[in-house]
Amino acid sequence: MTRRIAGRSAAGSALTCRTLARVSTVAAQPPPASLVDTRPAGDVAVAVPGRAVGPRPAGGAGASGGSPAPGARRVFRAYLALTKPRIVELLLITTVPAMMVAAGGWPPLGLTAVVLAGGALAAGAANTLNCYLDRDIDRVMRRTARRPLPTDTLTPRSVLAFGLVLGAISLALMVAFTNLLAAGLTLAAIAYYDLVYTRWLKRTTWQNTVWGGVCGAAPVLIGWAAVTGSLDATAWLLFAVVFLWQPPHFYALAIKFRDDYARASIPMLPVVASARRVAAESLAFCWLTVAASLALWPAALTPLYGACALVLGGMLLVEGHRLHLRAARGEALRPMRLFHWSTTYLTLLFLAVAVDALIAG
Repeated sequence: MTRRIAGRSAAGSALTCRTLARVSTVAAQPPPASLVDTRPAGDVAVAVPGRAVGPRPAGGAGASGGSPAPGARRVFRAYLALTKPRIVELLLITTVPAMMVAAGGWPPLGLTAVVLAGGALAAGAANTLNCYLDRDIDRVMRRTARRPLPTDTLTPRSVLAFGLVLGAISLALMVAFTNLLAAGLTLAAIAYYDLVYTRWLKRTTWQNTVWGGVCGAAPVLIGWAAVTGSLDATAWLLFAVVFLWQPPHFYALAIKFRDDYARASIPMLPVVASARRVAAESLAFCWLTVAASLALWPAALTPLYGACALVLGGMLLVEGHRLHLRAARGEALRPMRLFHWSTTYLTLLFLAVAVDALIAG
């Protein structure tokens, strides 16, 4: 009996030792990554249980101890993403028609190429520096959490250097091949977007969207100045169209991502005001945009443009009134209808400006 008890005690001691050894081994391992993965669904990141947060390894390989360095293709795509190509494209859509009106037809091909290249680089520089300055809030917002800096694909130092180099090249092109007014406006647009809007207006006032529109409308003035070396009333009317168009366009986006902006403590109008107030301001700016577009008709353009401005403006107002009516009734706002249509509106309106300039010229 004594031997049996002793044998059991020895076996129990061995089992206990093996158990403690296993626990020690597990405890010595690094803790697992978070069990939440933020993957983009469109522009919005969606939490997926059971997956680790962080950038996926290059080439889709699984993580097996240590994160591999990003591949060249991934790094290239990260730098391209910093420039926000879709925004650059929209800015250039307004630049060329403005140059055509200023020239009374096709502007010189070489000048057009320089302004497009310089404008694209300047917009890319401004957007890259915006990503650098906003890297703190981009980590908080689900919509921006997959950008290169929040995912640590690129370092802040490399992003800053990239933005400054793009800006320097754009300014060099404008100084060398256009004129000082166009180059000065280019520099002012970059500085306004990053220092006035990004660092100040965006974080301190609900009027950030309105006054931030100055840099968004600047390409119209830059294109005009590159052709004529001056600015006249028609240039400022074109500027007014783009400036007044931006609040309803970006209010719609801010409504959709209201919770994101609130989480980051960004006082966008939809964060600090009621849906009815936002819809009313959007509608007011829609009316002001249409009024500015119609003011161009007698100033410099033909009845063809006037007819397009009337039809397109009427459709923009329909969407603005729909948003306002849904807000008044307490219904779901569906803001992206206005967002997408406003993009189409501006594209078609400036296409009409370009065609009209060719006919008139």
